[in-house]
Amino acid sequence: MEITAYVLNKAMEAKEGARAIARASSEQKNAALIKMAEVINKNAEQLQKENKKDLTAAKKKGLTKAMIDRLTLTAERIEEMSQGLIDIAHLPDPVGEVTRMWQRPNGMTIGKMRVPLGVIGIIYESRPNVTADATALCLKAGNAVILRGGSEAIHSNKAIVKILRGVAKKQGIHEGVITFLENTDRKAVMEMLKLEGVIDVVIPRGGEGLIRAVTENSRIPVLKHYKGVCHVFVDRDADLKMAEEICFNAKVQRPGTCNAMETMLVDEKAAKKFLPAITKRLKRAKVNIKGCARTKKIVPSVSEAKADDYHNEYVDLILNVKVVRDIDAAMDHIAEYSSAHTETIVTEDYGKAMRFLREVDSSSVFVNLSTRFSDGFQFGLGAEMGISTDKIHARGPMGLEELTCTKFIGLGNGQIRS
Repeated sequence: MEITAYVLNKAMEAKEGARAIARASSEQKNAALIKMAEVINKNAEQLQKENKKDLTAAKKKGLTKAMIDRLTLTAERIEEMSQGLIDIAHLPDPVGEVTRMWQRPNGMTIGKMRVPLGVIGIIYESRPNVTADATALCLKAGNAVILRGGSEAIHSNKAIVKILRGVAKKQGIHEGVITFLENTDRKAVMEMLKLEGVIDVVIPRGGEGLIRAVTENSRIPVLKHYKGVCHVFVDRDADLKMAEEICFNAKVQRPGTCNAMETMLVDEKAAKKFLPAITKRLKRAKVNIKGCARTKKIVPSVSEAKADDYHNEYVDLILNVKVVRDIDAAMDHIAEYSSAHTETIVTEDYGKAMRFLREVDSSSVFVNLSTRFSDGFQFGLGAEMGISTDKIHARGPMGLEELTCTKFIGLGNGQIRS
């Protein structure tokens, strides 16, 4: 079938699914999610078998270690995928919630009610777990989802979708709620992005190139973040042992993620005591450290950081280190180089902590926490559809509420306008 017709047919199936799932009860949606979790666990061995096909092809193509890590479905990640479905089932259903009511002088009552967005298209790379997370969130929030994963994960994604659609059908849920574009041709994405009036919102998840391409070509509203240039600032009043643990975790625990630290900022009053120990530990973990001139004076063995390095999202074991005058200099640096994803201050000074929370303009801002916690699952959202650094509709990890919008409702007893 021609790509244009193929994509349109899939989208219209999702449109039908969206109308059906918007009417489904919380009990029906929750039962389906719990059953999906059960069947995914039962089929873990088969999922890993399909995933190995993708991993073999990825290695032949020479994909980076970070990309292969994102692609890999370990037993633990399959269990996490399953648990994410269960967690979402146990969350309050936002659909139909009346968030506010007020009465007008004529006696009529006006309110705002949460309703589904409709059809959500998600375009993503590498991570097969996104297939389950996105499906679960969209279904619980009363939406249909059109999934378009990357070619590198095609076998894994097809296997997961087959399970999810199979369960949906058995649970009496329209299969169009979970629509998957198997065609890996880039033209399929371009056709998808033309379908305003059918698809209500598009969420791209992947590298900066993918997200920019989607944003530039879409006729549909896009929720996005381009990259994750995340910072940790170690203040002069920090507990330096705590700071060391936070910085090490933020960079090393899983460097191929958008919430990994890319630049570590250190107050000049703490630098001489803090930098030798943390850089030694990071080097043992094979981190390539790029330091400013002041950092190199304290730790001569680090590479020299260039100005452009501070814009980089490495998603790898590479880290920029910069010594700054104080909290103001740190926040100035973040304002210039941050991608508005996640920033952390490590400090025992309450006043500076509150200033950092108020003044740093990113979608997630933390005190004494690793940037790696910037994640829907870690926030208690069950999972996330992605992270938005936009300022309209949704910002930060997008959970159930962010996959709804509101409509005004009015209640009267015969009022007419004079």
